Amino acid sequence: MTTTSPTAQASRPGSARTLLWHLVCVAIGLVLLYPVLWLLTASVKSGTEILSNLSPVPKVFTPDNYADAVDGVSGISLWRLFGNSLFISLATVVGNVVACAVTAYAFARLRFRGSGIYFGLMIGTLMLPAHVVLIPQYIIFQKLDMVGTFLPLILPKFLATEAFFVFLIVQFIRSLPRELDEAALIDGCGPFRTFWHVIMPLLKPALVTTTIFSFIWSWNDFLPQLMYLADPDTYTLQLGLRTFVDQSGDAAFGPMFAMSVLALVPVLLFFLAFQRLLVEGVQTSGLKG
Repeated sequence: MTTTSPTAQASRPGSARTLLWHLVCVAIGLVLLYPVLWLLTASVKSGTEILSNLSPVPKVFTPDNYADAVDGVSGISLWRLFGNSLFISLATVVGNVVACAVTAYAFARLRFRGSGIYFGLMIGTLMLPAHVVLIPQYIIFQKLDMVGTFLPLILPKFLATEAFFVFLIVQFIRSLPRELDEAALIDGCGPFRTFWHVIMPLLKPALVTTTIFSFIWSWNDFLPQLMYLADPDTYTLQLGLRTFVDQSGDAAFGPMFAMSVLALVPVLLFFLAFQRLLVEGVQTSGLKG
């Protein structure tokens, strides 16, 4: 008579629970990915079928939607929209990384009058809704004759206005031993050289996190671009998508969804390329004591 070992009997309930857990995770993943699947299938449907056919499976494939999306909208080519979005996003990344790193180093390492008050005020801006400051900011940039240019979208990033990233980098710098600064001081380094040669190379996880979130948030931004960009030549992909709906006559839903899919590609590639570094940055930034 064949008998089952106690080890095998004990492992069966655990295996069943593991299988059930994986099935639940797969089901939740399918639910979360359904909007993306619907977007992909809608991009190859005609405008009439998008409104009448709720099934994710298209009855008639319309690949010409992508050709229309590449041609652009209202005389603006896809490459112009793409280039404007890429320029704003990359400039935002550079501004946030440089300005927030310098500001965070000052808060974390330097001692100056009112540093605690300034840091508290900066943290307080995290609880301030962004819509509250939209009108005052618009008035300021209007007085400076910057409305209609990229400057209102880029210039604030070079002034360390993203308190979340400043706080993130501050927490990371505070986790670094101060002996590094003391050793640099003995070697004759001032605050700037200490930051550039000692602290900056160690900030890679926090800076990578700042880079990824800055790019994704800027790429997907819409309301500030809608407020400040009036010339069609300065439109971004997000404003280009809105233009599809604003056209006279029938709304071009097919090309609009096709352009939406194309707009997701840079963000997806950016995330996949830096996914490992993003996880490492989130795990190490602000979690060290």
